[in-house]
Amino acid sequence: MPGWPAPAVAQPGAPRGPVATGVAHFTPAAPPTPDYVGSRPPTYAPEPTALPAADPEELGGLVSDTVLEGARYGACTLRAVSLRGDSARYRGEARRDALLVARFGAGEQALVLVAMAKGARAAPGAHRAAAEACRWIGQAVGRSHERLVEDLRADRRGDLKSGLNRLTDRTLGKLRAASGEPTASLRCLLLPADPDCRTRVFFGAGEGGLFRLRDGEWRSIEPAVPAVPGEGPPDGDRLTMDLGIPVPPSPYEAAEPPQTPFRFRAALARPGDVLMMCTSGLADPLRGEASLRAFLGRRWSRAAAPGLAGFLADVQTRVKGYADDRTAASVWEA
Repeated sequence: MPGWPAPAVAQPGAPRGPVATGVAHFTPAAPPTPDYVGSRPPTYAPEPTALPAADPEELGGLVSDTVLEGARYGACTLRAVSLRGDSARYRGEARRDALLVARFGAGEQALVLVAMAKGARAAPGAHRAAAEACRWIGQAVGRSHERLVEDLRADRRGDLKSGLNRLTDRTLGKLRAASGEPTASLRCLLLPADPDCRTRVFFGAGEGGLFRLRDGEWRSIEPAVPAVPGEGPPDGDRLTMDLGIPVPPSPYEAAEPPQTPFRFRAALARPGDVLMMCTSGLADPLRGEASLRAFLGRRWSRAAAPGLAGFLADVQTRVKGYADDRTAASVWEA
């Protein structure tokens, strides 16, 4: 065709490699993510086997095998995923973990909430309880997001802890009122969109993990549970609560009587940090298997956050003896 160059003709004795001019060179792809780590392969197959039973009149209540989410706000990049465990995939059970990622407000006034919940294994409708816990805490945080952003910017940790404790108790109290006993754990992150605000707030109740990857090393920063219900942790986080200063009326919703110990931590992020919040399905193997810590440490110590597909592949790296649902949210700090 006119305008197209004539094809190159190889000369006798010339090497058969690519011609330098106009030829794209590709670097070799990174080694694939391993299916598992540890000395032995897990018992179950690596891919879903059976679907949960469906009711034709309740199709809206079906729970997908995997939920994947991502965003970039302020100084952080977020990756979040919730997936069925190997055991539930094999038995055709619904995912008992739930995940909610929501933005309230706009611009630098925006607040990102990551909420995850795990339904109790023995509780009927555990997946519904987990989804309701995420929805209710999302509604409560959304209604109070302007005040929460103000408290984050001013680093008013005492106000944040008190208010978020009330919101958490109220959310879990609704679940207890319906069943008569705790039916779900709840864990949340608050991420301000303001790039000048590097305070990251974790709060919730129940089992799971909160970890920080810094300089290639994992550290558990899970807040301690107070020895006496209602007391704050012995880490100085109570601020002015013991000084006899009158406490003004709370802008948050009324509290329910506490049943599950409340956990709270406000941390100052550094560039290069990776903060991860997860349910027990990932927290337990991360604590118990050194090869998983080493693998994720290598993968996530890079300057840029992985894409959604890469993050999913990393989180579902399996370990023998750990087959529960996994939900994780990781934040890369720029």
